[in-house]
Amino acid sequence: MLQFVFLIPLLAGIAVFFLPAKIGRPALFTTAVIHATFTALEWFKLTGPLQTKYFSNTPEGMLVLAILSFLFLFISLYTVFYMGEVEMSKEPVFNGSMLLFLSSMSMVAIADHIIVLWIAVEATTLMSAPLIFVHRSKESLEATWKYVLICSVGIALALLGCFFVIFSMEMSNVHVPISFTSLNAVASQLNPVWLKAGFIFILIGYGTKMGLAPMHTWLPDAHSEAPSPASALLSGALLNCAFLGIYRCHQLMFAAGLGGYSSNVLIAFGLASMLVSAVFILNQTDYKRMLAYSSIENMGIIAVGIGIGGLAAFGAMLHMIHHSLVKSSLFLSAGNILLGYGTKVIDKTGGMLRLFPKTGMTFFAGFVGISGFPPFGLFISELLIILGAIKAGRYVAISIFIFSLILIFAGASRLVMQMVFSERDNDSILVPEKWSRALPPILLLLTSLILVIWLPDSIYQTIQNAISSIGGTVNG
Repeated sequence: MLQFVFLIPLLAGIAVFFLPAKIGRPALFTTAVIHATFTALEWFKLTGPLQTKYFSNTPEGMLVLAILSFLFLFISLYTVFYMGEVEMSKEPVFNGSMLLFLSSMSMVAIADHIIVLWIAVEATTLMSAPLIFVHRSKESLEATWKYVLICSVGIALALLGCFFVIFSMEMSNVHVPISFTSLNAVASQLNPVWLKAGFIFILIGYGTKMGLAPMHTWLPDAHSEAPSPASALLSGALLNCAFLGIYRCHQLMFAAGLGGYSSNVLIAFGLASMLVSAVFILNQTDYKRMLAYSSIENMGIIAVGIGIGGLAAFGAMLHMIHHSLVKSSLFLSAGNILLGYGTKVIDKTGGMLRLFPKTGMTFFAGFVGISGFPPFGLFISELLIILGAIKAGRYVAISIFIFSLILIFAGASRLVMQMVFSERDNDSILVPEKWSRALPPILLLLTSLILVIWLPDSIYQTIQNAISSIGGTVNG
């Protein structure tokens, strides 16, 4: 039953390629509902065997899968109405690729075998590339080429890292299945030199897909050129899948007694990502690229939190949940803005509260949330990371962390204020605002608010179980 979470969207995606667009749209949402149902069954462990030779129901994997399934449900609903407003000559390709993308990301979430995980991450590149190129413009071609080329090089390095991990077994004469469950059980026996080398290559490889600097260069172009539903998935779900590959290797390093080494490397890459985002977000002219650099920042925040460990690790997992919800909402709102204004240029937007009141309020609320202000969950997650860093004595790291947050807010706030509150000379709107497209991003933001007020015990325990292997705890 566990494999159904990727087999169902795989089969549905293949079928949608050959179906008319009017059938493909509802098929997208129907598959999302079925996927959410099977995810819920796995979450509450109501199905059959939870571990096989290649797949397992791990806490961190189920957390990523639950986020993915929940996001896809709302994104697919938005897509049904969004596609009715745009002209897309290859809509069956878009709908089918969305489902295949869901399938490959679901496979990443449940993969336990180190090579199967690599195959699944590579599949996410192949399945999502058509989503970036769907408009067939010169800019989308360039973005797709950069995405495929840079991520493929990164994934190749990750494969080399996987071989180094396997070689660490051979050097120590350890013979077990190359699943993370088996490797964690014998981690103390693995050759530490080759294990360290494997972690570095895996971090660089999957870090490319996660958007960590300096391997991030594909991300702003891809997120800017993809249609907004695809951008929401790329930022809200794909980056989490890449992080999961890094996190499982980080768990292996901890089990081998090398957690201090991997933690320091994660903190360094995380802070570098935040600083790069702070520099590039200052003078952005494209609001979708602005959101893309925000994603790079937030992946850096997660990496820093996991690297610090303790209370910060809990904050990092909480940050992953709330970032996915808020950033997906922002990209869906950006889709509404693009439909209404017909441009991604910030200077050509304005007067959103008057011309696009629902989207204007949602976009501004999403900005407040992604900036780490209450009452949204990213305020709590960032506060936990800061407190965890202080308790761990990481004063230099947390000083850079806070400085980067301030600089990013200063740069992004000027741009968002201009979009939402400034007046616009031309009041013409290409596509009027509709509740059908405004509601999904609103509901995603409301979910983030609800999780601040009430975090279900099942989510709390899942996070605790996920971070316990790296010494993370809410009491830490």
